[in-house]
Amino acid sequence: MLQLNRLSNTIKRELKETFVLKTTVSITIGTAITTFGLYNVHQQADITEGGILGLILLLNFWLGMSSSLLSPILDFLSYLMGFKYLGKEFLKTSIFATLCMACFFRLWELFPPLLPSLADIPLAASVLGGCFIGIGCGLVVRQGASCAGDDALALVISKITGWRISRAYLFTDLTVLVLSLSYIPVKRIIYSLITVTISSYLIDFITNFGRAKENTAAEA
Repeated sequence: MLQLNRLSNTIKRELKETFVLKTTVSITIGTAITTFGLYNVHQQADITEGGILGLILLLNFWLGMSSSLLSPILDFLSYLMGFKYLGKEFLKTSIFATLCMACFFRLWELFPPLLPSLADIPLAASVLGGCFIGIGCGLVVRQGASCAGDDALALVISKITGWRISRAYLFTDLTVLVLSLSYIPVKRIIYSLITVTISSYLIDFITNFGRAKENTAAEA
């Protein structure tokens, strides 16, 4: 009994240290923005994302599976593959982000699209969707978590290769975009390329914004 109490207290302390208010709020807002953009912009305009987010849309189209179900399954598979590179703290916050993603997907699916369809203006859809994904995922990644499994894969690739995170994202994104040619016309893929480019660089910008000053202040 004493050991169980100690274990319980240790877990509670670690969770309290990990999920400070700033981290919790940032992850919650980031996943809300990301899923809102996917459901209200990308799915309505037939513009896909890359990585796991793109796979969610791909499998949603071909298998008819709910995004709220696909999101946690694909995310956990990605975390399992990259476990040794991610670390315990990363996994704890990422699991929380995954649960938030699934909940927000389910929430948006309860309502009709809240934004007008941009299917007839694909360039606008690709830019707006890229901003939603980039800002949302950037807020999550900045807190040391993963908005979806593709964040985890990109971070692992970045760590192994030494690439900037934006380059790692583009690598995983382009792979999924090639697969998406099976259901999306080539012209639409061009717009998808625009959206993944915007989202990749926004994630990189938000993740690293002000970090140099923070590191300099810490060293001082």
